[in-house]
Amino acid sequence: MPRNLIAETAAYPWGQVQPLRRIAQAHPQGAIDLSIGSPVDPVPEIIQRALAEHADTPGYGTAAGTPELRQAIADWYARRRRASIDIDQVAPTIGSKEFIAQFALWLGLGPADAVVQPVVHYPTYAVGAEATGAQLVSADDPAQWPQNSRLIWLNSPGNPDGVVHDVAHLRAAVARARELGAIIVQDECYAELGWEGTSADHVPSILDDAVTDGDQRGVLSMYSLSKQSNLAGYRTALVAGDRDLVQGLVNLRKQFGLSLPVPIQAAFAVALGDDTHVAAQREVYRQRREVLLPAARKWGLRIPDSGAGLYLWGTRDEDGWDTMRALADIGIVGGPGAFYGEAGERFVRLSLTATDADIAAAAARLSA
Repeated sequence: MPRNLIAETAAYPWGQVQPLRRIAQAHPQGAIDLSIGSPVDPVPEIIQRALAEHADTPGYGTAAGTPELRQAIADWYARRRRASIDIDQVAPTIGSKEFIAQFALWLGLGPADAVVQPVVHYPTYAVGAEATGAQLVSADDPAQWPQNSRLIWLNSPGNPDGVVHDVAHLRAAVARARELGAIIVQDECYAELGWEGTSADHVPSILDDAVTDGDQRGVLSMYSLSKQSNLAGYRTALVAGDRDLVQGLVNLRKQFGLSLPVPIQAAFAVALGDDTHVAAQREVYRQRREVLLPAARKWGLRIPDSGAGLYLWGTRDEDGWDTMRALADIGIVGGPGAFYGEAGERFVRLSLTATDADIAAAAARLSA
């Protein structure tokens, strides 16, 4: 019998945090929520104007994206990601999560196939594997990827740990994927947010010419403007790379009616073309990080990575739920490391996506 995903899908895991959220809310000064990476800063004015200027667009949007948007994506990859692609190698998606969750389904994977994800991983990579019944493998070393691998997910900068893959690692990963006949996709949603030892101007893309030598067959990059431009509410994301894969995705998305509204596509294109607001937002997050990081370490968190991205990934070398409870006792809601794989069970994640006032208050409580 076919699987009933509606009946089989487990409850959304964040409900497990609610008891700790209630403890944090009982703090005399209230709760500070550092659990979810949801932007709180304003949408840049230049993007708001573009949305308003295209409000009178009664027709349907296209799954392929407007020519202006596709050109903006290709130009952005050339300018910011050192990747040479053309407009037939790109497509917008309705946020990044829908693509991640459904890609294995669209590829027609099944129980004989393996989906590979990082050892410490964003939970949605597993969703497609579970929906298709594919084997799910957590492995960072390409040599450990099994022979039946058909879809490989990389994440750099990593959510939650902030790990960045260098060009040498990406070249080895692409070579191994091709040896296995697998499609390899790198989730690069935090690429504009490099901190320690990483240039903010260049976190390597898997489509970087230094990685692919110009051959992008079987290779995809995905990106989102949710963090760099505060556009989580606009659901502006994209996939780029292998021409045949992208064109097949566009055709499939037409059939499913998966297209961004035209005003959103116009705002998307404008956002990609303006690096000034991205640099300004990056500086906001840098300042918040410089406030929160030393306080978290003073409180006792050992933070081995977090060299990029929007999170502090730390451990007190105890069960992560115990650390979560200790945070709740001082009115701070964190993210449980257990949600990001077995390797994260002794970790917690603290997000920088809170107001300056909340970050300062959290740092004061941690320091005290």
